[in-house]
Amino acid sequence: MKLTALIIDDEPIARNFLERYCEKTGTIDVVGSFPDSESAYSYLQQNEVDILFLDVEMPGDSGFQLLDRLIVMPKVILTTSKTDYAYDAFQYKVTDYLKKPFTYIRFQEAVGKVNESFEDKKETPKQEDIFIKSNGKLIRLNYDDILYIESLGDYVKYCTFDKKYVTHSTLKAVEEKMNQGCFMKVHRSYIVNLRKINNIEDYTLYIGDSVIPISKMLKTEVMGRINVAS
Repeated sequence: MKLTALIIDDEPIARNFLERYCEKTGTIDVVGSFPDSESAYSYLQQNEVDILFLDVEMPGDSGFQLLDRLIVMPKVILTTSKTDYAYDAFQYKVTDYLKKPFTYIRFQEAVGKVNESFEDKKETPKQEDIFIKSNGKLIRLNYDDILYIESLGDYVKYCTFDKKYVTHSTLKAVEEKMNQGCFMKVHRSYIVNLRKINNIEDYTLYIGDSVIPISKMLKTEVMGRINVAS
């Protein structure tokens, strides 16, 4: 599988180094190489790529500030000379963290993780519905009919366009069962159907007449997944 990649690093030597490594794999097509976040962001507003090879410290916006602005989130491999950003990398769910200088073998390991994530997405069968127990009955709900799910302590409420169903469960248990392609936990009390979001404003999303908060820690992931789930 051929992957498209963008290289973002203010050091010309580092960009050339990564381009050679990508070419050596035979599976990565570098479609752009940029010295700063702003020029990369302009490209990404019009184009989608599979991988970002991203430096953190650059003139203007940092690598993490670039990620905050993206609507569609590619797989991210950080390339930096410092180890101080490991916690931030975890928060942004980057695929791998390459500390400069790194070997071709280490580079291959990082790319391998990206390939695995794409293969996992292909192989995961899609569920179309879920059974829930409400008012003593087993009810089949089609995923596409569910707008969002709200935690009510030891119970959860499934909200569809015209009905609400309360069942004994936890939001964590529900999250483990739902199709991860179109459902996402956006707050400690809410799982939403990403396909049903009407609009997002700051840390709030709107589904029909419902107003749902977004956790600050999850905002970047939400923005990265809304178009992928469509």
